[in-house]
Amino acid sequence: MNHHLAAFALLLLSGCAAVPVAPERGDTVEVMVLGTWHMGNPGADIVNFRSDDVLAPARQAELAELSARLAAFQPTAIMVETESPRADLLDTGYLEYSPPTLSEVRDETVQVAYRLAGELGLTRVYGVDTRSGEIDFFPFDKVQEFEAANGLDITGPMIAQVQASVAEFNASQATHTISELYALENDPAKLAREHADFYYGLFALGDAASQPGAQLNYGWYARNAVTFNKIAAVSKPGDRVIILFGSGHAYWLRHFAETAPGFTLVEPAAYLTD
Repeated sequence: MNHHLAAFALLLLSGCAAVPVAPERGDTVEVMVLGTWHMGNPGADIVNFRSDDVLAPARQAELAELSARLAAFQPTAIMVETESPRADLLDTGYLEYSPPTLSEVRDETVQVAYRLAGELGLTRVYGVDTRSGEIDFFPFDKVQEFEAANGLDITGPMIAQVQASVAEFNASQATHTISELYALENDPAKLAREHADFYYGLFALGDAASQPGAQLNYGWYARNAVTFNKIAAVSKPGDRVIILFGSGHAYWLRHFAETAPGFTLVEPAAYLTD
């Protein structure tokens, strides 16, 4: 633990010298997409990460270091993977947040987003997720039904590949800090490759009558498009926004931030590693 605390102290004393200084604000919305694993191990995905205990003292020191690094981006708003019932989309969890929660809750929304917003005195933390809509956002059951009806096994090897990637990440926790893990998880080439291997690999499932692979792709696109539309609704010119969402969302959220008029994508890597 001591070397983590010493590193964090050095980072603070140096004024985060190794981290780039955010440029002057312009007319666009600068967006940093920070794809994350789920630190509380909720087990809600097809393949799940197994996070170390982030309440352990060493990991808490690393999370404090991560917060200092992200603060150098000078964010003006943070978007998190919750659904807000409010018309202004403010995240209701953050409205009730207090720093002692950091020693109690393992969720990444609390440990990363709320910690950073609280330290910076931000009031603009928004819950911009959308779990249901006009179409099924993730009709994986239709994919499996098509496979069973046609004697296919396309998703089996794909899931095995995802499991191997997750196992590699799980093992890397033993040798990497949380900031370094976020750098690994948000490597653009990795995100693009894994998105193509899984989502675009599903285009192999379909015929003249049924296209479940395409349905899952446009459903997943729709969920992220609706999410980004909410982000656009609460963003203002000159904002610097951090989006903290599960890494499976990162491909499309990065795409929108990079290509939508009025937005600029900011790579997180320079803020995560020296």
